[in-house]
Amino acid sequence: MYSNGYNVYKNNSVNYASKEQLLLMLVEGAVKFCKIARQAIVDRDVKKAHDALTRTQDIFSELIVSLDTSVGEWAVELSRVYVFIKEKLIEANLKKSLEIIDEILPLVEDINETWKEAYSRSKR
Repeated sequence: MYSNGYNVYKNNSVNYASKEQLLLMLVEGAVKFCKIARQAIVDRDVKKAHDALTRTQDIFSELIVSLDTSVGEWAVELSRVYVFIKEKLIEANLKKSLEIIDEILPLVEDINETWKEAYSRSKR
């Protein structure tokens, strides 16, 4: 019963979110799944690591295609960062490498913080 109510709430929060809120949900999800993947590798849970890394890759794929690079050089540079992270995620997934995840997780967290700050400033 409660699970169904939570799913309805979750679906509504996505369906009625602004573009900016959806972007925040994506980057927060990227941090979450990257951390889940890291712990799964530590726990030697290959399937869980694969699933979490694949979800993180999918998020970065979405961020890449949704980025409007015509708005300025900053967007082009951000696209390059997204592509770099996605490539590293693929490599981390193939090798199940903690070292690679530890290299890119701070970047993913920085992107999350940057978009949170941008969203906050846009609301002032």
